[in-house]
Amino acid sequence: MTPAEATLEAEKICRLAPVIPVLVVHDASIAADLAKALIAGGLPALEVTLRTPDALKVIEAMAKVEGGVVGAGSILTPEAVSQVVAAGAKFGVSPGTTDKVLTAAEQADLPMLPGAATSSEVMALLERGYRFQKFFPASINGGAPAIKAIGAPIPDVTFCPTGGVTPQNALDYLSLKNILCVGGSWVAPQDLIDAKDWAGIEKLAREAAALTA
Repeated sequence: MTPAEATLEAEKICRLAPVIPVLVVHDASIAADLAKALIAGGLPALEVTLRTPDALKVIEAMAKVEGGVVGAGSILTPEAVSQVVAAGAKFGVSPGTTDKVLTAAEQADLPMLPGAATSSEVMALLERGYRFQKFFPASINGGAPAIKAIGAPIPDVTFCPTGGVTPQNALDYLSLKNILCVGGSWVAPQDLIDAKDWAGIEKLAREAAALTA
């Protein structure tokens, strides 16, 4: 998969909804129910972060849920690329970028949403062919104003900001022409996951899916 092909596929996935849930799931046994609630609420693209021992099992379980497109976040190494592909991930997300990770993803045909936080990083990814990028961590790197400013001299790149995105500021991002979607953890808070409150999570997902600039 070329970077241009990866960009097109990542864009297609991220156009499914204005918000991609960023999920930290500790128990694979509840993964399918969590995915069903988010998908029922209108958020089919799900990012499972590789931050827990059960993350690969969570991806595997969610990948079997009808109507969803499950990806893996926090990809840091080429080995992680192989692992998430084997688990069934359909896209990958990285907090930053290395040539080794991108090469591994391209060879594995895994569409990547690579992370950038500065104009130089954005330009380097664009030079390689990645026109759709993750802006992370968004809030402490200037938020929506920073992304708007980057878009002036680099108009060919669109972003999915994550890190500090909330229901209160999501529209600030989504109103920008160089923002395709946002990533957020608020749609699946840990207290609702622990309580197995799938109706509550579906409600939050439905509210997020309705966000329009």
